[in-house]
Amino acid sequence: MRMHQAKRSEYIGLERNTKEGSKPILRELKRNMIAYAFISPWFIGFLVFIIGPMLASLYFSFTQYDMLSKPSWIGLDNYVKMLTDDKRFITALKVTFTFVFVSVPLKLAFALLIAMLFNVDRRGVSVYRTLYYVPSILGGSVAVAVMWKQLFGSKGAVNALLGIVGIKGTSWVASPDFALWTLILLVIWQFGSPMLIFLAGLKQIPHELYEASKMDGAGAWMRFFRVTLPMLTPIIFFNLVMQTIGGFMTFTQSFLITAGGPLDTTLFYAVYLYETAFTHFQMGYASAMAWVLLIIVALFTGLIFKSAASWVHYESEGGK
Repeated sequence: MRMHQAKRSEYIGLERNTKEGSKPILRELKRNMIAYAFISPWFIGFLVFIIGPMLASLYFSFTQYDMLSKPSWIGLDNYVKMLTDDKRFITALKVTFTFVFVSVPLKLAFALLIAMLFNVDRRGVSVYRTLYYVPSILGGSVAVAVMWKQLFGSKGAVNALLGIVGIKGTSWVASPDFALWTLILLVIWQFGSPMLIFLAGLKQIPHELYEASKMDGAGAWMRFFRVTLPMLTPIIFFNLVMQTIGGFMTFTQSFLITAGGPLDTTLFYAVYLYETAFTHFQMGYASAMAWVLLIIVALFTGLIFKSAASWVHYESEGGK
């Protein structure tokens, strides 16, 4: 009888400990469910509006699809045609590569120059920083694109200024020799975003480093190359990645200002993709182009990350 009561007491104690031990687990599960409920709108949107369209685009890239009839499976024909039988695709690649490799370094160099000029404690400098940031907010808009087209047109303000000094200008946006450069100039003009990031990085550089370099006899150029640039390499790396990705996806400037012309000299990849999909209704071929662009961007981003080990210096790594 006593043994039976002891076993019963032991069972009740075990059951009580089990219930008490399960309460924290239930509370944690309840908290997690609440968190999942809050993030569910984003997660559902991510699946429906990003993952879903990406998978659909991947399927359409292997089909012939005009959005009006059912897609028909053609395998790798779109990719083969793209690489072997589409001269405009090759032209779009060349134009886009030229645009990215020229505009990104120039934009970053100009942004760094302006950031260094604004890295001073003077009255009213915050107003100038704001004013110089405005083009980055408006630079991709329709209004600015139209304005830029007017500025560099045959009767625009640029030619009016050149006429004052006796130079007869041309329609810069309609000239095969200059149209791409006008778009590059527009992108460089949108330097505000990387400028602010560079400015934030400059303010994090300890003044002691500059004072020590001055004591060692380093001039302004030496301080720039031996102190400023090494300390800014993580910021340069970030801006380089972001601007390179953005450069490959540039669309608005070419589409609104030159429409890919003249003679396809400003036929950016994104413009040709849009034209293929929504002008010629070759959605299957356009989907294949989109995936090729994704691969190109991923490759160049990967190369930048791969090269970072040799030129990006982090303070936590002791400058290595």
